[in-house]
Amino acid sequence: MQRILFLVIIVILTPSGYSAQEPTSWGGEELLFETFSIAGVDPMTGESGVAVTTRRPCVGNGVPWVRAGVGAVATQASTRVAYGEQLLTMIAEGEDPAEALKSALSGDSLAHRRQVALISINGKSAQHTGFATNPWTGHRSGNNYVAQGNGLVGAEVLAAVSASFESTARSGRHLGDRLIEALYAGQLAGGDQRKGRIQSAALRVADPRPGFSRRPDGVTTFISICEGDTPVSELRRIYDNVSETLGYRMLQKFDGEDIRQLKILLEALGFLDLKTNATEEENLFYDDTMVQAVDKFRLSRGLAVYPRSPAGLVDEETVENLWLAIDEIGKGEEIRSLVRDIARVRR
Repeated sequence: MQRILFLVIIVILTPSGYSAQEPTSWGGEELLFETFSIAGVDPMTGESGVAVTTRRPCVGNGVPWVRAGVGAVATQASTRVAYGEQLLTMIAEGEDPAEALKSALSGDSLAHRRQVALISINGKSAQHTGFATNPWTGHRSGNNYVAQGNGLVGAEVLAAVSASFESTARSGRHLGDRLIEALYAGQLAGGDQRKGRIQSAALRVADPRPGFSRRPDGVTTFISICEGDTPVSELRRIYDNVSETLGYRMLQKFDGEDIRQLKILLEALGFLDLKTNATEEENLFYDDTMVQAVDKFRLSRGLAVYPRSPAGLVDEETVENLWLAIDEIGKGEEIRSLVRDIARVRR
């Protein structure tokens, strides 16, 4: 059975009761999120997700909405949180995203202050930006995604988000991984133009496939960084740590799913012979045979070995050289596909 991680990281300090769900400064339904986001779907897996960041706290509580097998919604600027479930229900009932958004906005007296985007699982989408500002505000879309932002340094932010997501379209990488990378590209391009304010970021992904979520609603991943200096980088750190992607930690002698990935690479390069009858526990354990194999590989690449480095050291440099060696023997696509099947969010 496939195992998928459901992760919630939310830090909110407020009074008791329902008020603990949002900062008191939000004041009712009208939330303000000058921000940029990307909502996307993966037609191969059926996943839908949203990644978002802003210079206001707890963006994950208001902007991103997903429904397994249906699609995703990002509601921001003068945020109307009701649009999340409303629009997802409308497209779940078969309404075209453009018609659904038009209908929802028609009765909204504050439509001119909204920025809303939705995308259905079949890739159809709709977007609305009801205002123009300086700094830059706008939206753009492409195959299986919608990107939008307000209060940005310029159009180059969404251009970077779009280019990143499009570049990974046929990579086989998990949707959450691709969304974080696209968000980070936008951040590198300048992101939100405001300075000196609390920053936050969030990722939410849903998957309709049986066995891929432990939740009845199909949500597999919800990482919400309520505040931090570098929340998008923190999204990446948490995602890689929880999915146990090879390279997320320095290895010396541990057990875990990244050990299994390491074994696959070392075997492909001829430094290790895997036991065909090995138990699940044995496949996850970093034993003396593994230490010796890693040291032989490091020596072959001119990297320091014991006693100039810890025996069996697998650091960032080791991982980079492993993938370079895999590419050199022409097995990059094959081995990356095997590793992706192991390195997924699965709690």
